[in-house]
Amino acid sequence: MAAAEGCEEMSGNGELVESSAMEAPEVPAPPLPEMTEENGSAAVVPEAPVGPDPASFSMQPAAVDEEGELPADFERLWKAAHDNPQDFTSWTDLLQYCEQEGHVTSSRRALEAFLVRYPLCYGYWKKFADLERRVGLNDKAEEVCIQGLQAIPLSVDLWIHYINLLLGTLDMNLPESPNRIRSVFEDAVAAAGLDFHSDRLWDLYVEWEKEQGNMKNATAVLDRVLRVPTQLYNTHYDKFKEHLNNHEPKEVLSPEEYEELRELCRQSQKAERAEQSQEEEKERPPGEEEPATPEGTDTEELMQKIREQVLLRRDKVYQDNEGEVRKRWHFEDAIKRPYFHVKPLDRLQLRTWHSYLDWEITELNKDTKDPSQDPNQAITEESEVMAPPQEPSEDTIAAQDDHRVRILFERCLIACALYEEFWSRYIQYLEAQSVDEARAVYKRACEIHLAYKPNIHMHWATFEERHGDLTEARRVLEALEKKLPGLAVVRIRRAALERRAGQLDQSEALLREAVAESKEKPTLHAFYSIKLARLLLKLGRDPSSARSVLQEALEISPDNDKLHMNLLELEVSGDPWASASAVQECVTRALAAPLEPHTKILFSQRGLQFAEDYSNSIQSVLSVYEEHQKLLKELGGTKREAENGDEDPEKLSKTDDGSAVSAQVPPTMPHVPITTPPPPVMGADMSAQTGYGGYSSWYQQPQYGSYGYQNTWNYNQGYYPPS
Repeated sequence: MAAAEGCEEMSGNGELVESSAMEAPEVPAPPLPEMTEENGSAAVVPEAPVGPDPASFSMQPAAVDEEGELPADFERLWKAAHDNPQDFTSWTDLLQYCEQEGHVTSSRRALEAFLVRYPLCYGYWKKFADLERRVGLNDKAEEVCIQGLQAIPLSVDLWIHYINLLLGTLDMNLPESPNRIRSVFEDAVAAAGLDFHSDRLWDLYVEWEKEQGNMKNATAVLDRVLRVPTQLYNTHYDKFKEHLNNHEPKEVLSPEEYEELRELCRQSQKAERAEQSQEEEKERPPGEEEPATPEGTDTEELMQKIREQVLLRRDKVYQDNEGEVRKRWHFEDAIKRPYFHVKPLDRLQLRTWHSYLDWEITELNKDTKDPSQDPNQAITEESEVMAPPQEPSEDTIAAQDDHRVRILFERCLIACALYEEFWSRYIQYLEAQSVDEARAVYKRACEIHLAYKPNIHMHWATFEERHGDLTEARRVLEALEKKLPGLAVVRIRRAALERRAGQLDQSEALLREAVAESKEKPTLHAFYSIKLARLLLKLGRDPSSARSVLQEALEISPDNDKLHMNLLELEVSGDPWASASAVQECVTRALAAPLEPHTKILFSQRGLQFAEDYSNSIQSVLSVYEEHQKLLKELGGTKREAENGDEDPEKLSKTDDGSAVSAQVPPTMPHVPITTPPPPVMGADMSAQTGYGGYSSWYQQPQYGSYGYQNTWNYNQGYYPPS
């Protein structure tokens, strides 16, 4: 096996693979398509954190350096890893260098820092424990294993490593030592016993119980694993039969089961003997009596019958379990990389995990709706070593199936730890059952594996806000902003959170801070300024402050058309009598700014529209109109064509909100030179057509809505003098 110890081969998780002292010998392959080391049979056993608190496996302070100075290249490699902590290669270069140098303190320091960032690399936890054990710190080695198992409790390899460490360091002559080992085995099978590749852990448990002379305990463990769909499921049944045949039934069965089967077999044996004696009595010579059998004596024939009854009971369990294995086999066979690595998975692997999860959840729902189906495993978490096989209740079946779904999710989150979609899916599954469990998964994802992925952090903040914990939502967004400074969407989310919480002052303060900090980045500064101005105008009812914000932003970014547009809209939305001069001032500022020619025309049109709609004298309207005509002449004939609707059809294929429309849509009105009013429509009311030149229908032409206003700005009204 690739997990065999003593081999000089390095696995993808940095493991120097070695074979455990208690490892069971190789077993025949199951009667199904073989799974090779390449697709994850035993080469690398998957491991997964089942909701640990990241703080629970934070590394302890390094021991005092007793080796003097650090190796020559340590600081260089250390700096390279810390300057770019997401570069996995820099970390492995550092760890390999420390290992080659054999320097304990530098190795400890590097491993501590590495495992905080990449706790799923179980091989390095093993290296760390071995390092401490080599220098005689057995207690420290044990602490390292415990920390690793808190991070990845699904790691079969790490559980075996921990158990072997205890077997090599505990005094087994002490009465508490076997109890402690058994307790660790129980923790191991509870955490990782449902893994499809957990066979070596179960085998180790069985063999250890046999070595302790506890044959009944070994039988109980075999009974439990017979219900677990694993890769080598059939070998466990073979070992059970071998175990039963090599010992007397009384030595391996629980007292209750033994007495039940003994009585059953004796009754059966008596019935057979009674029938047989009737046959023999006819042929027995007169006067000869039947030989007496000592009462209570268990013959070898009786023992064999008991064995047959035991296997008859287990055969039904084995057949059901084999059916469960067959259902899962094609999923397991398709998983080529069940361990963690920073390299991306191909799409086929991602689809396989999604399909596997879909199927397992469907099975859970099916079992919930039809609880009469036979469960295929006994849950290991609450069962005692000596518990006889029982038929679980409906609630137990549902709990077992839910546990199996969770185990699969945790396995998936080893291979797919860097993919947000699987974390989000697991959280969605858990949230319906427990908000706290969903929160723990968010914490694990965001603080360890996806520390630099903003989307899932913002989902976490939304989750906390939705469940009423505004303090935690604030903390999540603040921590994200510290890790990824300058990310506009995070600051906007923080401001929106405060606004929804009724803290308008805090929302305004966040946006003002963002405006002040982004002055060196004009585009970002303009973005924040517009957001702040809208908050002040719409919610703060403070147009004066909003105006000041936009005017200050225009001093930094005079070429930003969005700033000009928002300032113009602010002035237009005010009192038309009081803001007439301010509107024209905005238009004048935009025309003087370094904007695109077509943008200037739009602003000029907007000013002309405002004058027409709200001016109290025709002279002021004509004055604005003359300025607009001069602008058109200055910008050339191309812009006049745009005024008349002669622009490129591809450029006209955008609606007011920027969405695409068909370029082949015919114009609603014919193209008419700007100096000529639109022709009257036949059969229509002439008074309606001649009022202000009948230009109202021209407002509806789509080519004049590209700047985000509902009304278009074409002005060829009849009272304008012809040019």
